Formats: sequence, structure tokens, C-alpha cells
Amino acid sequence: MNIQVTIGKGLGPTELAAFDQALVKAGVANFNLIYLSSVLPPDAKVIVRSKPKPIDGNWGDRLYVVMAQKRTSRPNQEAWAGIGWIQDPETKQGLLVEHEGNSENEVRDDIKHSLDALCRNRKMKFGEQHMKVVGIKCQDQPVCALVVAVFESTSWRANRLSQKLSNLKLERKSRR
Repeated sequence: MNIQVTIGKGLGPTELAAFDQALVKAGVANFNLIYLSSVLPPDAKVIVRSKPKPIDGNWGDRLYVVMAQKRTSRPNQEAWAGIGWIQDPETKQGLLVEHEGNSENEVRDDIKHSLDALCRNRKMKFGEQHMKVVGIKCQDQPVCALVVAVFESTSWRANRLSQKLSNLKLERKSRR
């Protein structure tokens, strides 16, 4: 499974509008985002992109993500977000963490400490730590910084078809 990590920075008349612009820049704005806990499945390949690659799926589809986002509307305040990850060098299974803060150092430190703790909690060792961090400073408009790890999209239609198939199987069983 390929997992794309991209960033978005936005500004707008409200914090929500700034968040939306950041989603657009990260390439995930037209999906329904479903937040995941931070576990990388075996054979995961994390790909960091400076510009998002188009994501398979249609308007309104479900998109499974791990995301960090920080918004602010206070002039001269910074908004920072980041995702960090570690993977077993052989199996490629791993962990992700997401953090937000008011400075780059704060976010990087939190990511490092969280990844260290997650390894200790599991009594496991992984490879080196990786992270993607982004920030923006509020001037005169609200801002948002975000980092998103995109797993995959699923259409709502596929869910309905799956449900119809399940119903047909149940009907057949009940006729027997």
C-alpha cells in the first residue's frame, strides 16, 4: 500500500476557510475525510510529495487519512503541524503520530517523543524516525497549516453494492 504524505497551508477570512484552502492545496478537499489511528500496515510505502498526486476517487468519496492541522487567527502567532513515522525495515509495518503547535521545534520534539514512547509501549524497535512538518504565520487573516497521510479512498456506491450482495446471499440462504 502506498501512503502519500502531503502538506497544505491556507489563509482566509475565517479559520475554517483557511483550513479549506489548506485541504485544497494538499489535494484532499473534495473527499469526506475519515481519521485513522496511527498504524501503518505491513508492506506500507510512505511517499512524501511536495505537490499532491491526484487521488483515485470521486467527489464526496471516503478518504482514510492521518492528519495534523493547526489553525490560528491571532496576528503574529504561528501555526505548525506535522506527521512523523517509523517502520520496521523488513516488514514495513509501522506507526504514525500527528502533532500541532505554535513552533516548529515544539512539533518536531513532540513527534520525536511520541514515536519513542509508542515503541517503548509496544516493546518494539523500528527503523529511523521520519517526519514532515509545515508552518505558517498569521499576519492579518486566519491561517492553517496541515500535513496529511493519505491511505485510500472508498466510494459510497461500493458500500451500497456490497450491502446488496450481502442481502442477496442472506435471501438465498433463507430460501433453502
